[in-house]
Amino acid sequence: MYESGSAQSGSSVSESTQSDGAAKRELPASMVERMTLILDAFDGGASRLTLEEVACRTGLPRSTVHRILDQMVRLDWVDHASFGYCLGRRAKSLSHGDNGHTRIREAAAHLLHELHLQTGMVVHLAVLDRGDCVYLDKLGGQLAATLTSRVGGRAPAYTTACGKAILAGLAPEQVDSLYGPRLERRTDRTIADLSTLHQELNRIRQRRGLAFENGEAMAGMACVGAAVRSPEGPIAGISLCGPARPGHLERVAPLVADVARDVSRTLYPELGAPRRGRRPADAPQQSWSPHAMERLLATQSGRWM
Repeated sequence: MYESGSAQSGSSVSESTQSDGAAKRELPASMVERMTLILDAFDGGASRLTLEEVACRTGLPRSTVHRILDQMVRLDWVDHASFGYCLGRRAKSLSHGDNGHTRIREAAAHLLHELHLQTGMVVHLAVLDRGDCVYLDKLGGQLAATLTSRVGGRAPAYTTACGKAILAGLAPEQVDSLYGPRLERRTDRTIADLSTLHQELNRIRQRRGLAFENGEAMAGMACVGAAVRSPEGPIAGISLCGPARPGHLERVAPLVADVARDVSRTLYPELGAPRRGRRPADAPQQSWSPHAMERLLATQSGRWM
């Protein structure tokens, strides 16, 4: 009886142990499996989730999810800002090959060409990679040869008009995560600290997304830029660049805004149909009256003039 009871007891313990072991095996044991579960929790590149939502979707303990997410943020697999978590640069580049850059270039190509023909200025198309602008395209004839920018090249985003236009569409916390308190200078006009950069980005938002720079990336050159946007936020920037001349950027600024808006709508039809036809550089536009431009540019407080 004792032996039989002992055997039954041992059997029960064994079954209980096996049951506990099976329950534990339901949670992935390896870090790779847990990372995969977390990445799969996001519905797509635009999906944003709280810590609780990630834990709920993966079935992993909240503390485990928090610890792994912290590591994934440091390694650029996931981004973290005030709105929660979203897929980071590395995850997006794997899922989209070139992170959608070819699609952006194709959507913008003919519009950039028209913009150059209309203005005679150098046209840039760039995307944000960490804190830098990476140039996807550059058009400009002989004038382009005088600029140091090149396709595939980089420049600190806070020194360029197209880069600042993109940064202005990000949450302040995201901007903080890209830079330290002191910023590297390219010229004596370059923004040199994070506080001044935030003030500049706020002025850009007040100007409905128009960004200016005058000699901040290259002495003697001035630019105006605007962001290409998805429904979730900025994905690229377009700028016009040329020798600094009083009043010239004011005249061409609406063209840059129009092209950035048209590229956005080409890429994302839900934003509205793109305009049709080309508008002369000096043609009036109802949404950008001289009075409206004067009020918008006044917020720059003389920085680019």
